Amino acid sequence: MLEIEIKKAAEYIRLSCHTVAFTGAGISVESGIPPFRGEGGLWNTYDPGILDLDTYLRAPEQAWPAIRNLFYDFFGAAQPNEAHYILAEMERLALVKEIITQNIDNLHQKAGSKKVYEFHGRLNYFVCPKCQTYYKLEDIEITQDPPKCLSESCSAVLKPDFIFFGEGIPEQAYKNSMWAARNADVLLIIGTSGEIMPASSIPIMAKQKGCKIIEINPNKTNYTSTITDAFIQAKASEGLSKLVQEIKAIQL
Repeated sequence: MLEIEIKKAAEYIRLSCHTVAFTGAGISVESGIPPFRGEGGLWNTYDPGILDLDTYLRAPEQAWPAIRNLFYDFFGAAQPNEAHYILAEMERLALVKEIITQNIDNLHQKAGSKKVYEFHGRLNYFVCPKCQTYYKLEDIEITQDPPKCLSESCSAVLKPDFIFFGEGIPEQAYKNSMWAARNADVLLIIGTSGEIMPASSIPIMAKQKGCKIIEINPNKTNYTSTITDAFIQAKASEGLSKLVQEIKAIQL
C-alpha cells in the first residue's frame, strides 16, 4: 500500500507545474524538537502562558527565563535533519516552488531552502513593540534579562518575532502563503495534523482550488480522510526520501 501511494504522489509531482510544501512541527521532531501539543509535547513541560502577548508586554521579566531556555538555548541548538535537506534539494531541482511552514525554528533556511514563508513568524529576529525596529538574533545579546531596543531614544523590551497568543499572523507571511496555496497544483503536507487555525485551513483552500494533496505523516490526521489524495504513512525523512527516489526513477 505504501509503495502504491508513493508512486501516485511521485506522478502528481512529475506532472505538476507548481508544487508547494506545507510543513509543521513533525518535520522538526527528527532534529530533536518535540511538537508543542500532544504526548511528549512541550506544553506538557512549559506553561503556554509564557507566550501570552499581554502578559509578556506587561511583565516580560517573568516570562523571559522560560522563553530563553526553550527557544534560544533548546531550539537554538537544533540542526536541520534529512527531511529539511531533501526539501532544499527538491527546491534546487525545481520540484518544489515554495515552503509554507508553521515552524519558527529556521531549519528550512539552514538546510538551504530559499523561498520559505514563515506563517507563525521567525525565531532569528526580534522586534521592538514600541518603535517597530527589527533586529537579527546575532545582533542581540541573550542574557538572563529580556533584551532591550538598542535605540537610545527607545530602550523598550524587545519581543521575539514569532507570534504569541493574542497576536495575528504576520501580514506578509500570510499574503505569501495564501498566494502560494492558491497557485499550487500540488500541495505536499509534511508533519502537521491540521489542528491549528488559521494555518490548518491552507490545505483545505488549496484542495477547493483543485490542488492535489500529498500527505506525509506517521499517523492519520484530520486531512487524511477528507482532502488527501496520496497518503505516505511514514516519518518525514523516510517518506520524503522514498518519494524523491521514485520521482528520479520516473525521470530516468
